[in-house]
Amino acid sequence: MRAAVVPRNGGPEVLEVREVADLEPGPGQLLVEVDAAGVNFIDTYQRSGVYPVPTPFGIGLEGAGRVVGVGEGVQDVPTGSLVAWKQALGSCAERVLVDAAEAVPVPGGVDAQTAAALMLQGLTAHYLCTSTYPVQEGDVVLVHAGAGGVGLLLTQMVRLRGGRVLATTSTPEKAELARAAGAEEVLGYEGFAARARELTAGEGVAAVFDGVGRATFTEGLDALRPRGVMALFGGASGQVEPLDPQVLNAKGSLFLTRPSLYAYSRTREELLRRAGDVLTWAEGGQLDVRVGGRYGLDDVARAHEDLEARRTTGKLLVLPAGAAEAELGRS
Repeated sequence: MRAAVVPRNGGPEVLEVREVADLEPGPGQLLVEVDAAGVNFIDTYQRSGVYPVPTPFGIGLEGAGRVVGVGEGVQDVPTGSLVAWKQALGSCAERVLVDAAEAVPVPGGVDAQTAAALMLQGLTAHYLCTSTYPVQEGDVVLVHAGAGGVGLLLTQMVRLRGGRVLATTSTPEKAELARAAGAEEVLGYEGFAARARELTAGEGVAAVFDGVGRATFTEGLDALRPRGVMALFGGASGQVEPLDPQVLNAKGSLFLTRPSLYAYSRTREELLRRAGDVLTWAEGGQLDVRVGGRYGLDDVARAHEDLEARRTTGKLLVLPAGAAEAELGRS
């Protein structure tokens, strides 16, 4: 079978697509033929060494596909069923081993590509607006990178909860996508905090959902109302500098959290509850899932390049069974 492998840490150029040994499911595992694998910033952190993983390793964590083998002790997951997952290292491959405890059954009205696009980013958006800061009717929140994979989904989920979204984007084209997802106002990155305060009559927003990191974090604190919540869930522009807690006091007794999907899906019950909401919304048309680029397995390095250069919108997928050239922004 073929798989995308990181032989050593570095930039996208280190990625190799290799023939690797066939896999066999062990106890509690599923062998899955991958229909679609998600491309995420965490993949780039692992590839570069920001998040250490012993090399060589197979890249990719998220995907969806058909079960072709079942290990000892696995029950109620028949061969041929469509499942999705958020955590199976080596997912950017023709086949992958998935722990049965991580496998989410995909409802009949959701296709594999949509399911793959929703696991990491959809579940992240879900925990951010339902648990990290449970958005209430009328709350105004700021969503950075509003045309990105998490941003588009998070905006829609905030709206489903009755909240209002101010989004930041870097181009007019991305601003249009953020508005289509439900953003009430779309701001540029320069001076966004002052503009957010203007739009909230000087009060500030209830929460800032920041996956950008270094470039937006400090100014984002100035956009918050007293006792507002800064949810720093990523570092697309780099990791933030250490912060003196006294800053939070001076700016209005702010709350700062660095949440992770792992901490918000620690039990299978919680995983299935969050995934059930997200997949049900997609199946019912309440959630529009934008796939911004599809790549063949041999194009995985280009997918990483496009993501890190912020040339993309929505979700990027690698289709291991497909050999077509990248379809960027044609969805």
